Amino acid sequence: MKPSAPVGSWQQQTLVEAIRLRETLWGPLEDLSESRRARAAGGSFARRVTARALALAQRDGLEQAWSRWWRVARLLMVAMAVLAVLAGAATAAGALGDGRRAVNVVTAVGALLGLHVLTFIFWLLSLALSGKTTGAGSWAGDLWWWLSRRFVKGEASLVPQAFAAVLARRGSQFWLAGLISHGLWVLAFLSALSTLLLLLASRRYHFNWETTLLTPETFVWLVEGLGVLPSLLGFTLPDTLTIRSSDGLHMLDAQAQALWSSWLLGVVVTYGLLPRVLALAWSLWQWRTHTARLSLDDSLPGLAELRPRLMPASEPTGVDELASPDKVARIHNEPGALLAAHALCVVGLELPPEHRWPPAFIQEDMQDLGRVDSRAERLAILGRLQSASPRHLLMVCDAAQTPDRGVVATLVEWAQLAQQSDVILLDEALADPEQARRRSWHERLVAAGFAPGQIHDQWPDRPLKEPS
Repeated sequence: MKPSAPVGSWQQQTLVEAIRLRETLWGPLEDLSESRRARAAGGSFARRVTARALALAQRDGLEQAWSRWWRVARLLMVAMAVLAVLAGAATAAGALGDGRRAVNVVTAVGALLGLHVLTFIFWLLSLALSGKTTGAGSWAGDLWWWLSRRFVKGEASLVPQAFAAVLARRGSQFWLAGLISHGLWVLAFLSALSTLLLLLASRRYHFNWETTLLTPETFVWLVEGLGVLPSLLGFTLPDTLTIRSSDGLHMLDAQAQALWSSWLLGVVVTYGLLPRVLALAWSLWQWRTHTARLSLDDSLPGLAELRPRLMPASEPTGVDELASPDKVARIHNEPGALLAAHALCVVGLELPPEHRWPPAFIQEDMQDLGRVDSRAERLAILGRLQSASPRHLLMVCDAAQTPDRGVVATLVEWAQLAQQSDVILLDEALADPEQARRRSWHERLVAAGFAPGQIHDQWPDRPLKEPS
């Protein structure tokens, strides 16, 4: 199956993958409410999968885990950028020394470009051999990735794992690592060049070359060869006589030292900064090419199984014709009228028969949704609430009963569809004189996210506040 149309951002794609990994590793999640909302939202299968996953991620804390991890990852990037700037400045200062001794141009070039050349060649080899699917060769990118994963534990570790999986499927993990690595190198070289310019402009340095292995002719050829490309960029170079005279045995004038300074700066710019800038631009272009259209592969294990649930072959649409004469009609007691705009609604959940309904405190401006006992009736109320969000929803429960997870989940689900909600705990039969169950109700409801001010042991005397 081909990937679907583009869906969501990087964060949404990562959260979808995190939910998929969680269900693959630890089994399916309870998603009755989330799946129902995704179906109600409509759209393609990929959009419904995304809506379901985002709701589950928000409910189970994975969305917050993503925010924490991404914040840590960005802070790590800032810290690495600061270190790159400091390292570039320190390398330049170390290459020139304190000015008391002559600067060996061979040692200076090696200090400024040695590590860069090795890592850049390694990156080029990995680009040609790795199939562009891993971060091999971009040591700075790999280091950032490794450090960012060390700050998440437990279930939150699914977030960076899911992010890596999304990158791998798009073939963009290599280019992200390249962006990080080359970006840090560019910062380092800019810092090094700034430090070189500052030191060369404020101190007097003497340049020479010292070698036992190379002949003077070989050194002249090497300096002139390295200076070809910098000369095309406008950097001035020492002539052959100046190069030969810079053997440490002759005193050179200030003009010759300025030529060596220009040559050193040109070499660093041409063979250090420019290759990294070009590699950074190439990685950025490839990253945007690979990530231009974010799509969801709905054939992945854990997603394909959701199709019957999110895209059912048939859905109830209501009564389309009258019952035939041989069928016995059934009277439904629950009200089926549409909710009025900005309604103040009252509903009773699993109340015992001795509870009077409607309750004595109901007012003329309240819309009675009836008492709910069965699963079908719960779903009917849920559908009515989804069709029109009430201004205020009062949910009446029996405080004498033990609160189970299903009842609390229903209350939470209904409350999320109202602008303001309150739970009223009634015990007309005084079946719980020690109030143990009532305390259990309060604990369960607070743990589910209800504020203490939303839980009432009787009809609240205070006027109902308008939702802000």
